[in-house]
Amino acid sequence: MSSPRRTPRHRRPRTALAVGLPLALAASGVLAYGSVFGLGPGEEDRAAAAEAPAWATATADGFASVDALGQKGTYGGRGGRTVTVRTLADLERYATAPEPYVIVVAGTIDMAPVGKEIRVASDKTIIGSGTVGHIVGGGFFLGPGVHNVIIRNLTIRDSYQGVWNDKEHDFDAIQMDGAHHVWIDHNDLRHTADGLIDVRKDSTYVTVSWNRLSNANKAFGIGWTQNLVTDITVHHNWIRETEQRNPSTDNAAHAHLYNNLMEDAPGTAVTSSYGNYARGRTRMLLENSVFQGMRNPVIRDATAALVQRGNVFSGTSGRNESGGGAAFDPKKYYGYTPDAARDVPGLVKSGAGPRSSLGRAAATTATTAAPAAAPAAAPAARTLTVAKDGTGQYRTVQAAVDAVPAGNTSRVVVSVKPGTYRETVNVPANKPHVTIEGTGASRKDTVIVYGNAAGMRKPDGSGTYGTPGSATVAVRSDDSRLRNLTVSNDFDEAANQSLKDQQAVALLTTADRIVLDGLIVTGDQDTLELETAAKDRPGRVYVTNSYVVGNVDFVFGRATAVIDRSVITLKKRWNGTSAGYVTAPSTPAGRNGILINRSTVDGDVAAGSFHLGRNWHPGGDTTVDPQATVRDSRLGAAIKRTPWTDMGGFSWKEDRFAEYMNTGPGAGPRSTERPHLTDAQAASQEVSDWLGGWTP
Repeated sequence: MSSPRRTPRHRRPRTALAVGLPLALAASGVLAYGSVFGLGPGEEDRAAAAEAPAWATATADGFASVDALGQKGTYGGRGGRTVTVRTLADLERYATAPEPYVIVVAGTIDMAPVGKEIRVASDKTIIGSGTVGHIVGGGFFLGPGVHNVIIRNLTIRDSYQGVWNDKEHDFDAIQMDGAHHVWIDHNDLRHTADGLIDVRKDSTYVTVSWNRLSNANKAFGIGWTQNLVTDITVHHNWIRETEQRNPSTDNAAHAHLYNNLMEDAPGTAVTSSYGNYARGRTRMLLENSVFQGMRNPVIRDATAALVQRGNVFSGTSGRNESGGGAAFDPKKYYGYTPDAARDVPGLVKSGAGPRSSLGRAAATTATTAAPAAAPAAAPAARTLTVAKDGTGQYRTVQAAVDAVPAGNTSRVVVSVKPGTYRETVNVPANKPHVTIEGTGASRKDTVIVYGNAAGMRKPDGSGTYGTPGSATVAVRSDDSRLRNLTVSNDFDEAANQSLKDQQAVALLTTADRIVLDGLIVTGDQDTLELETAAKDRPGRVYVTNSYVVGNVDFVFGRATAVIDRSVITLKKRWNGTSAGYVTAPSTPAGRNGILINRSTVDGDVAAGSFHLGRNWHPGGDTTVDPQATVRDSRLGAAIKRTPWTDMGGFSWKEDRFAEYMNTGPGAGPRSTERPHLTDAQAASQEVSDWLGGWTP
């Protein structure tokens, strides 16, 4: 195959970008739920079980509180030891152990491989430390017979694999098959590949309370059984921006749903298909809940019994059903007092999800730990608002950037209201600490787009733009950030085949310590250019929770860049053919190049048509040592069996290209044409090694 890139393509000087991400743990949260025990990662609590705080001994309400199947309610790991975990290995060790444990998650734990579901054993409480307990890229599985499990105060997120109604990846936040006595409480569950919660295959005596469920195609499925076994209580949950299963309840003996808030916000990319659904022989009582903007808010099939009482509907449309006979009286099984429906939105929005403290007892217990020094207060960020309709301070993003003072020493936030901004944006090197962020509910709501290409002549007649000059957005200042945006270059290659140089950059960075979080960066050739201000200058970039779309060398440059927990989407060429290269690093010798970590590389292109990368020696520079590592990621069938290739007469085997622990149809075994890192090598090629002492 001939190279799609034109030979003179990268002979121009380049500049680079840097990005960073991980957040520091909140000191107060760690005190409340972790440091009180004086534990290092994975250490067991030395305190007697009787001394555990109230949040560790809490018991469930609803059906999870019922004595049945030899289990007296749901109390989790009460009576067992308390441990604090900060690593996947320690979390899995204690969650799968046969003895009871209260497991405190005191930080962000990334699941490897993506989609991993820890098989939780009976008699466990897994609880987040304040609001810092995050499970990223996977979740928990409770198998047949597992019982007495509490999952509380966690954020479980981001196993999404780039396909909205994903039929291939069963990556749930919490899934149970045949478990009983389970309490899921005060969690934030979002952005998974499949359902947020699945209660399946005769799981029963379950309570799901005070959770936030959002940003997923499927929220909550109950059933997948021919039997009439499941007893479940669902109360005070905030379910929003989910398309279906809100929840869907199939063949549940008793389903009690009350005081939940179902919300479909207008103007977002997600439109609800339906809300609460009773089907099969389900008997459902739905009371004092609120439905806002939902299509088909309540539906039932002909075999289900569904009783509604006291619910409120605002801005809903379509089916709103009940009938099929009497359901049941929950007070025959447990006591409860529902809140008035008018109070539900306020109660749920303020109370659902992880809390820094789950009650007075937790705060009191925290005082037994040595007091932490209060951090110095950071200067308040200055905010400049942009709205193309004139309701902000500025109508263009560039006008707001121009208003940032040169040499500013504190954060300036350019807050951009939803809309499409057809302009180029340049953040100059003398304006550090700039954040440009969209304010919409989705990264699709706020779009910055332009269509320059390298070979196009500038309007002032001073020559062509060149590759870096074609960028729609250029970030040249240190410690700057982009969030919740789409950045696009929509140059039309098909209509401009006579143009010699068609490289068209969407986003260029030429600075150090840059964070790109929650973006869509889309183009064709040379979408994302990651450079440094000069060859001898550092440029670290951290990209997370983002989509990068392109076809030829569309992640390239000399910066030290991490693309973490993101989706890299392969795109066909202008003429409909499938052929391309993901990366083209031009890394200086002795530095780290491009790391793709815990991500997905795939697209609607032909099988075996894309290389993971090729080695770029700008202008024939023999001093560079290009590097790209792809690890712990899923590779689609589009990736070639021999994923690396030469560029410009230089052999890729003389540079630094490797994989480690990848999965999917595009992954392959170690060979001379497909280098894999050893375990020892992989241990020195983690995200923290790449970022070199910078903690974003």
